[in-house]
Amino acid sequence: MASSGSGSLTLSPVTDKQTLNDFVNVPWTVFAGDPSWVPPLKMERKDALAPKHPVFKHLQWQGFVAYRDGKPVGRISAQVDRLHLERYQDATGFFGFLDALDDEAVFDALFEHAEQWLRDRGMRRARGPFSLNINQEVGLLVEGFETRPYFMMGHARPYYGAHVERQGYAKAVDVFAYLISSHFQPPPVMAALFERLKRRVIIRPLDTKRKDAELDTVCDIFNDAWADNWGFVPFTHDEFRTIGHEMLMLIPPNFIQIAEMDGEAVAFIVLLPNINEVIADLNGELFPFGWAKLIKRLKFGYPHTARIPLMGVRRKLHHTRFGPGLALSVVEALREPGKSKGVKEVEMSWILESNDAMKNIIDILGGRQSKRYRIYEKALG
Repeated sequence: MASSGSGSLTLSPVTDKQTLNDFVNVPWTVFAGDPSWVPPLKMERKDALAPKHPVFKHLQWQGFVAYRDGKPVGRISAQVDRLHLERYQDATGFFGFLDALDDEAVFDALFEHAEQWLRDRGMRRARGPFSLNINQEVGLLVEGFETRPYFMMGHARPYYGAHVERQGYAKAVDVFAYLISSHFQPPPVMAALFERLKRRVIIRPLDTKRKDAELDTVCDIFNDAWADNWGFVPFTHDEFRTIGHEMLMLIPPNFIQIAEMDGEAVAFIVLLPNINEVIADLNGELFPFGWAKLIKRLKFGYPHTARIPLMGVRRKLHHTRFGPGLALSVVEALREPGKSKGVKEVEMSWILESNDAMKNIIDILGGRQSKRYRIYEKALG
C-alpha cells in the first residue's frame, strides 16, 4: 500500500458546477492506464446526480472531493435514505462513489468527512459503497479486476479494499456477477417446468402503448419479489418510470418480458445491452461526435454482451412449485430476442451470496461466477 503522498491535501464538498465536474472527473485520474476501466458517460453521471432525479425525493447526499496541489485525486459521497430509515429504523447511512489514488491520507480525509456528515445527521452506522442506494450501483469490486465491468456495474483498483478495511470497516455481505451463454441448452428439468406452466402462464413483451402502466406493474412485482432480501429498499414509481424510460431508449420492448399467471402479472425480467462495449473509446464524451458514434453502433454493431439487472417473481410463489419455473421461463423468453440482436453472453448481476434459489437457477443455466463485490459497514462512534 502506498504511503501518504506529497503536496498540499485539501478536501471540498460538492457545492457548485466546478466541484461537481471535479467529482465526476476523479476516475479519469485514478484509472489512468487501467485497461479494464470503461469511462462512464459524463452527461449520464451528472444527470444521475441532478436534484430533479426522483431518487432525491427520499435521499439526501453530499459529495466530497480530495485535492493534492489543486488536482482532484479522490472522491466519496455520503447519503441518508429516508425510505431505508423508515423500513429498518437502524440509523444507518451510506457512502458511495469511492475512488482515490493509492494514498492513505486521501482515504483518511475522504472517510473522515463522509462519516462526520453522517454523524451530524444522527447516523450511527455507515454502510457501502452504494452509489447512491441499493437499487443502483452497489458494492466494492474485490474479485474480477482483470475484466471490464458490464454497464451500471462498478470497477475498482485492487488496493481499495485494504484502505476501506483500514478505516475500520468489515464485510456486511458479498454480491456476485455471473456470466451465462445465450446459446445454453435447456436441461430436461426446464422442459418439465415449462410443461407444468404452459396452461396457466402467458409470457409477453412490455406493451409500449401502455408504457407507464406497464412500468408501474413491473415496479410492483420487483418491490414485492425483493421485499425480504437483505437491505431491500423499494423503488418509487417515479424512480422506476425514469429508469424505464431511459432503458426503452436503448432496448426494444421485447427485452422486457412479463409473465402472467391466470391473468395476473407475477414475474418479469429485463435485458440491458452492455453499453460499455460501445462507449469504451468515447472517453465519457457524447459531444461533438459521441452521440453519432453511439447511435450508429447500437444500430449496426449491437453489443454482443448484455446484462440482466432486474428480474423478480412475486413472493407468494417463491416457495411453490411455480416459482423456479416462472424464473426460468422469463429467462428463456429473453433468449430469442437477445440472439436476434447478436447477444452471445449475458451477465446476471447482482446476486446476493445468500440467494441460494437464484444461484441454483444460474447453475441450471450453466452460469459461472465472474466478479465479486463487497458491501462494508462500520459503527460510527
